[in-house]
Amino acid sequence: MYSFNNDYSEGAHPLILKQLFSTNEDQSVGYGLDEHTKRAEELIKKKIDCETADVHILVGGTQANLIAVSSFLRPYEAVIGVETAHIAVHETGAIEATGHKVITVPSVDGKMTAELIASVLERHTDEHMVKPKMVYISNTTEVGTHYTKCEIKELYEFCQEHNLYFYIDGARLASALTVEDNTMFLCDYPNYCDAFYIGGTKNGALFGEALVIVNDNLKEGIRYSMKQKGGLLAKGRLLGIQFETLFTDDLYMKIGEWANQMGRRMRVGIRTLGYPFLYDSYSNQLFPIFPNEVIEQLSKEFVFSVDSKVGEDHSCVRLVTSWATKEEEVDRFLIYLSELTNKEI
Repeated sequence: MYSFNNDYSEGAHPLILKQLFSTNEDQSVGYGLDEHTKRAEELIKKKIDCETADVHILVGGTQANLIAVSSFLRPYEAVIGVETAHIAVHETGAIEATGHKVITVPSVDGKMTAELIASVLERHTDEHMVKPKMVYISNTTEVGTHYTKCEIKELYEFCQEHNLYFYIDGARLASALTVEDNTMFLCDYPNYCDAFYIGGTKNGALFGEALVIVNDNLKEGIRYSMKQKGGLLAKGRLLGIQFETLFTDDLYMKIGEWANQMGRRMRVGIRTLGYPFLYDSYSNQLFPIFPNEVIEQLSKEFVFSVDSKVGEDHSCVRLVTSWATKEEEVDRFLIYLSELTNKEI
């Protein structure tokens, strides 16, 4: 059974494992103050073209989100996200557990818009309600779609106009940066948000996300918050080495490109066989719609998740490719699907 269930089923990119092994017996200081982590932070700041940014490398995405939101907001302030937002659906109430409400709105193909933010501000008018203070998006989104530069710029300008923080979850940022029609580059992010994170867990790292804080008003006390919430890793060099490797010789982008390339190969094949998609995704997350009997047969050979029902006899499934996805397994999936469909690919 080959898995297309997520992009973190495998361990880590061989170059990362090589660096971890070669430095295994080296001694270093802890808590992210080691030379590897400092080097990783400098490489990231150079890549994003923002030397004034603060970079803090954390273990996971949920941890990065809850530390960022709880550190940036006052107790009575809330964060706005779409209904499919990771912080609203897949983090077990981590944000609410810090005392901050997540206000959700319907999405447009998984995306936030200025109009959706405005609708929240219109409803929250006085001190008897939580105060919306932050807008949260992810790029790519939870449904595999991605934001253009114009879309992100519009959101950021709206947030500035209404005194809101704009925060971007980059768990799959490498996929967004290397998608076919991408117009938003890594060096653009510091110009169009207050903070964002660069995801490693879903892009070839064993674990790790690099939180980048651009807004000077949000930087103070962040390491205190990291320590309080279990985010200050004693063996911080394990994170630093991974991001040092990811941001050497453009490995981060190369990994994202491969995942998207495999996603593209699968998407073209599925479309050739005549199947529609629930979302217009060009990233490494695909959401095709299959007859239920086809899904039942596919699940005997491949691991994937069923996203939602589409009518009585069809369902949308979620297929995810990664840095380690094998081209021959993508082809095997498509051949098997073509046999079930009685069509040639």
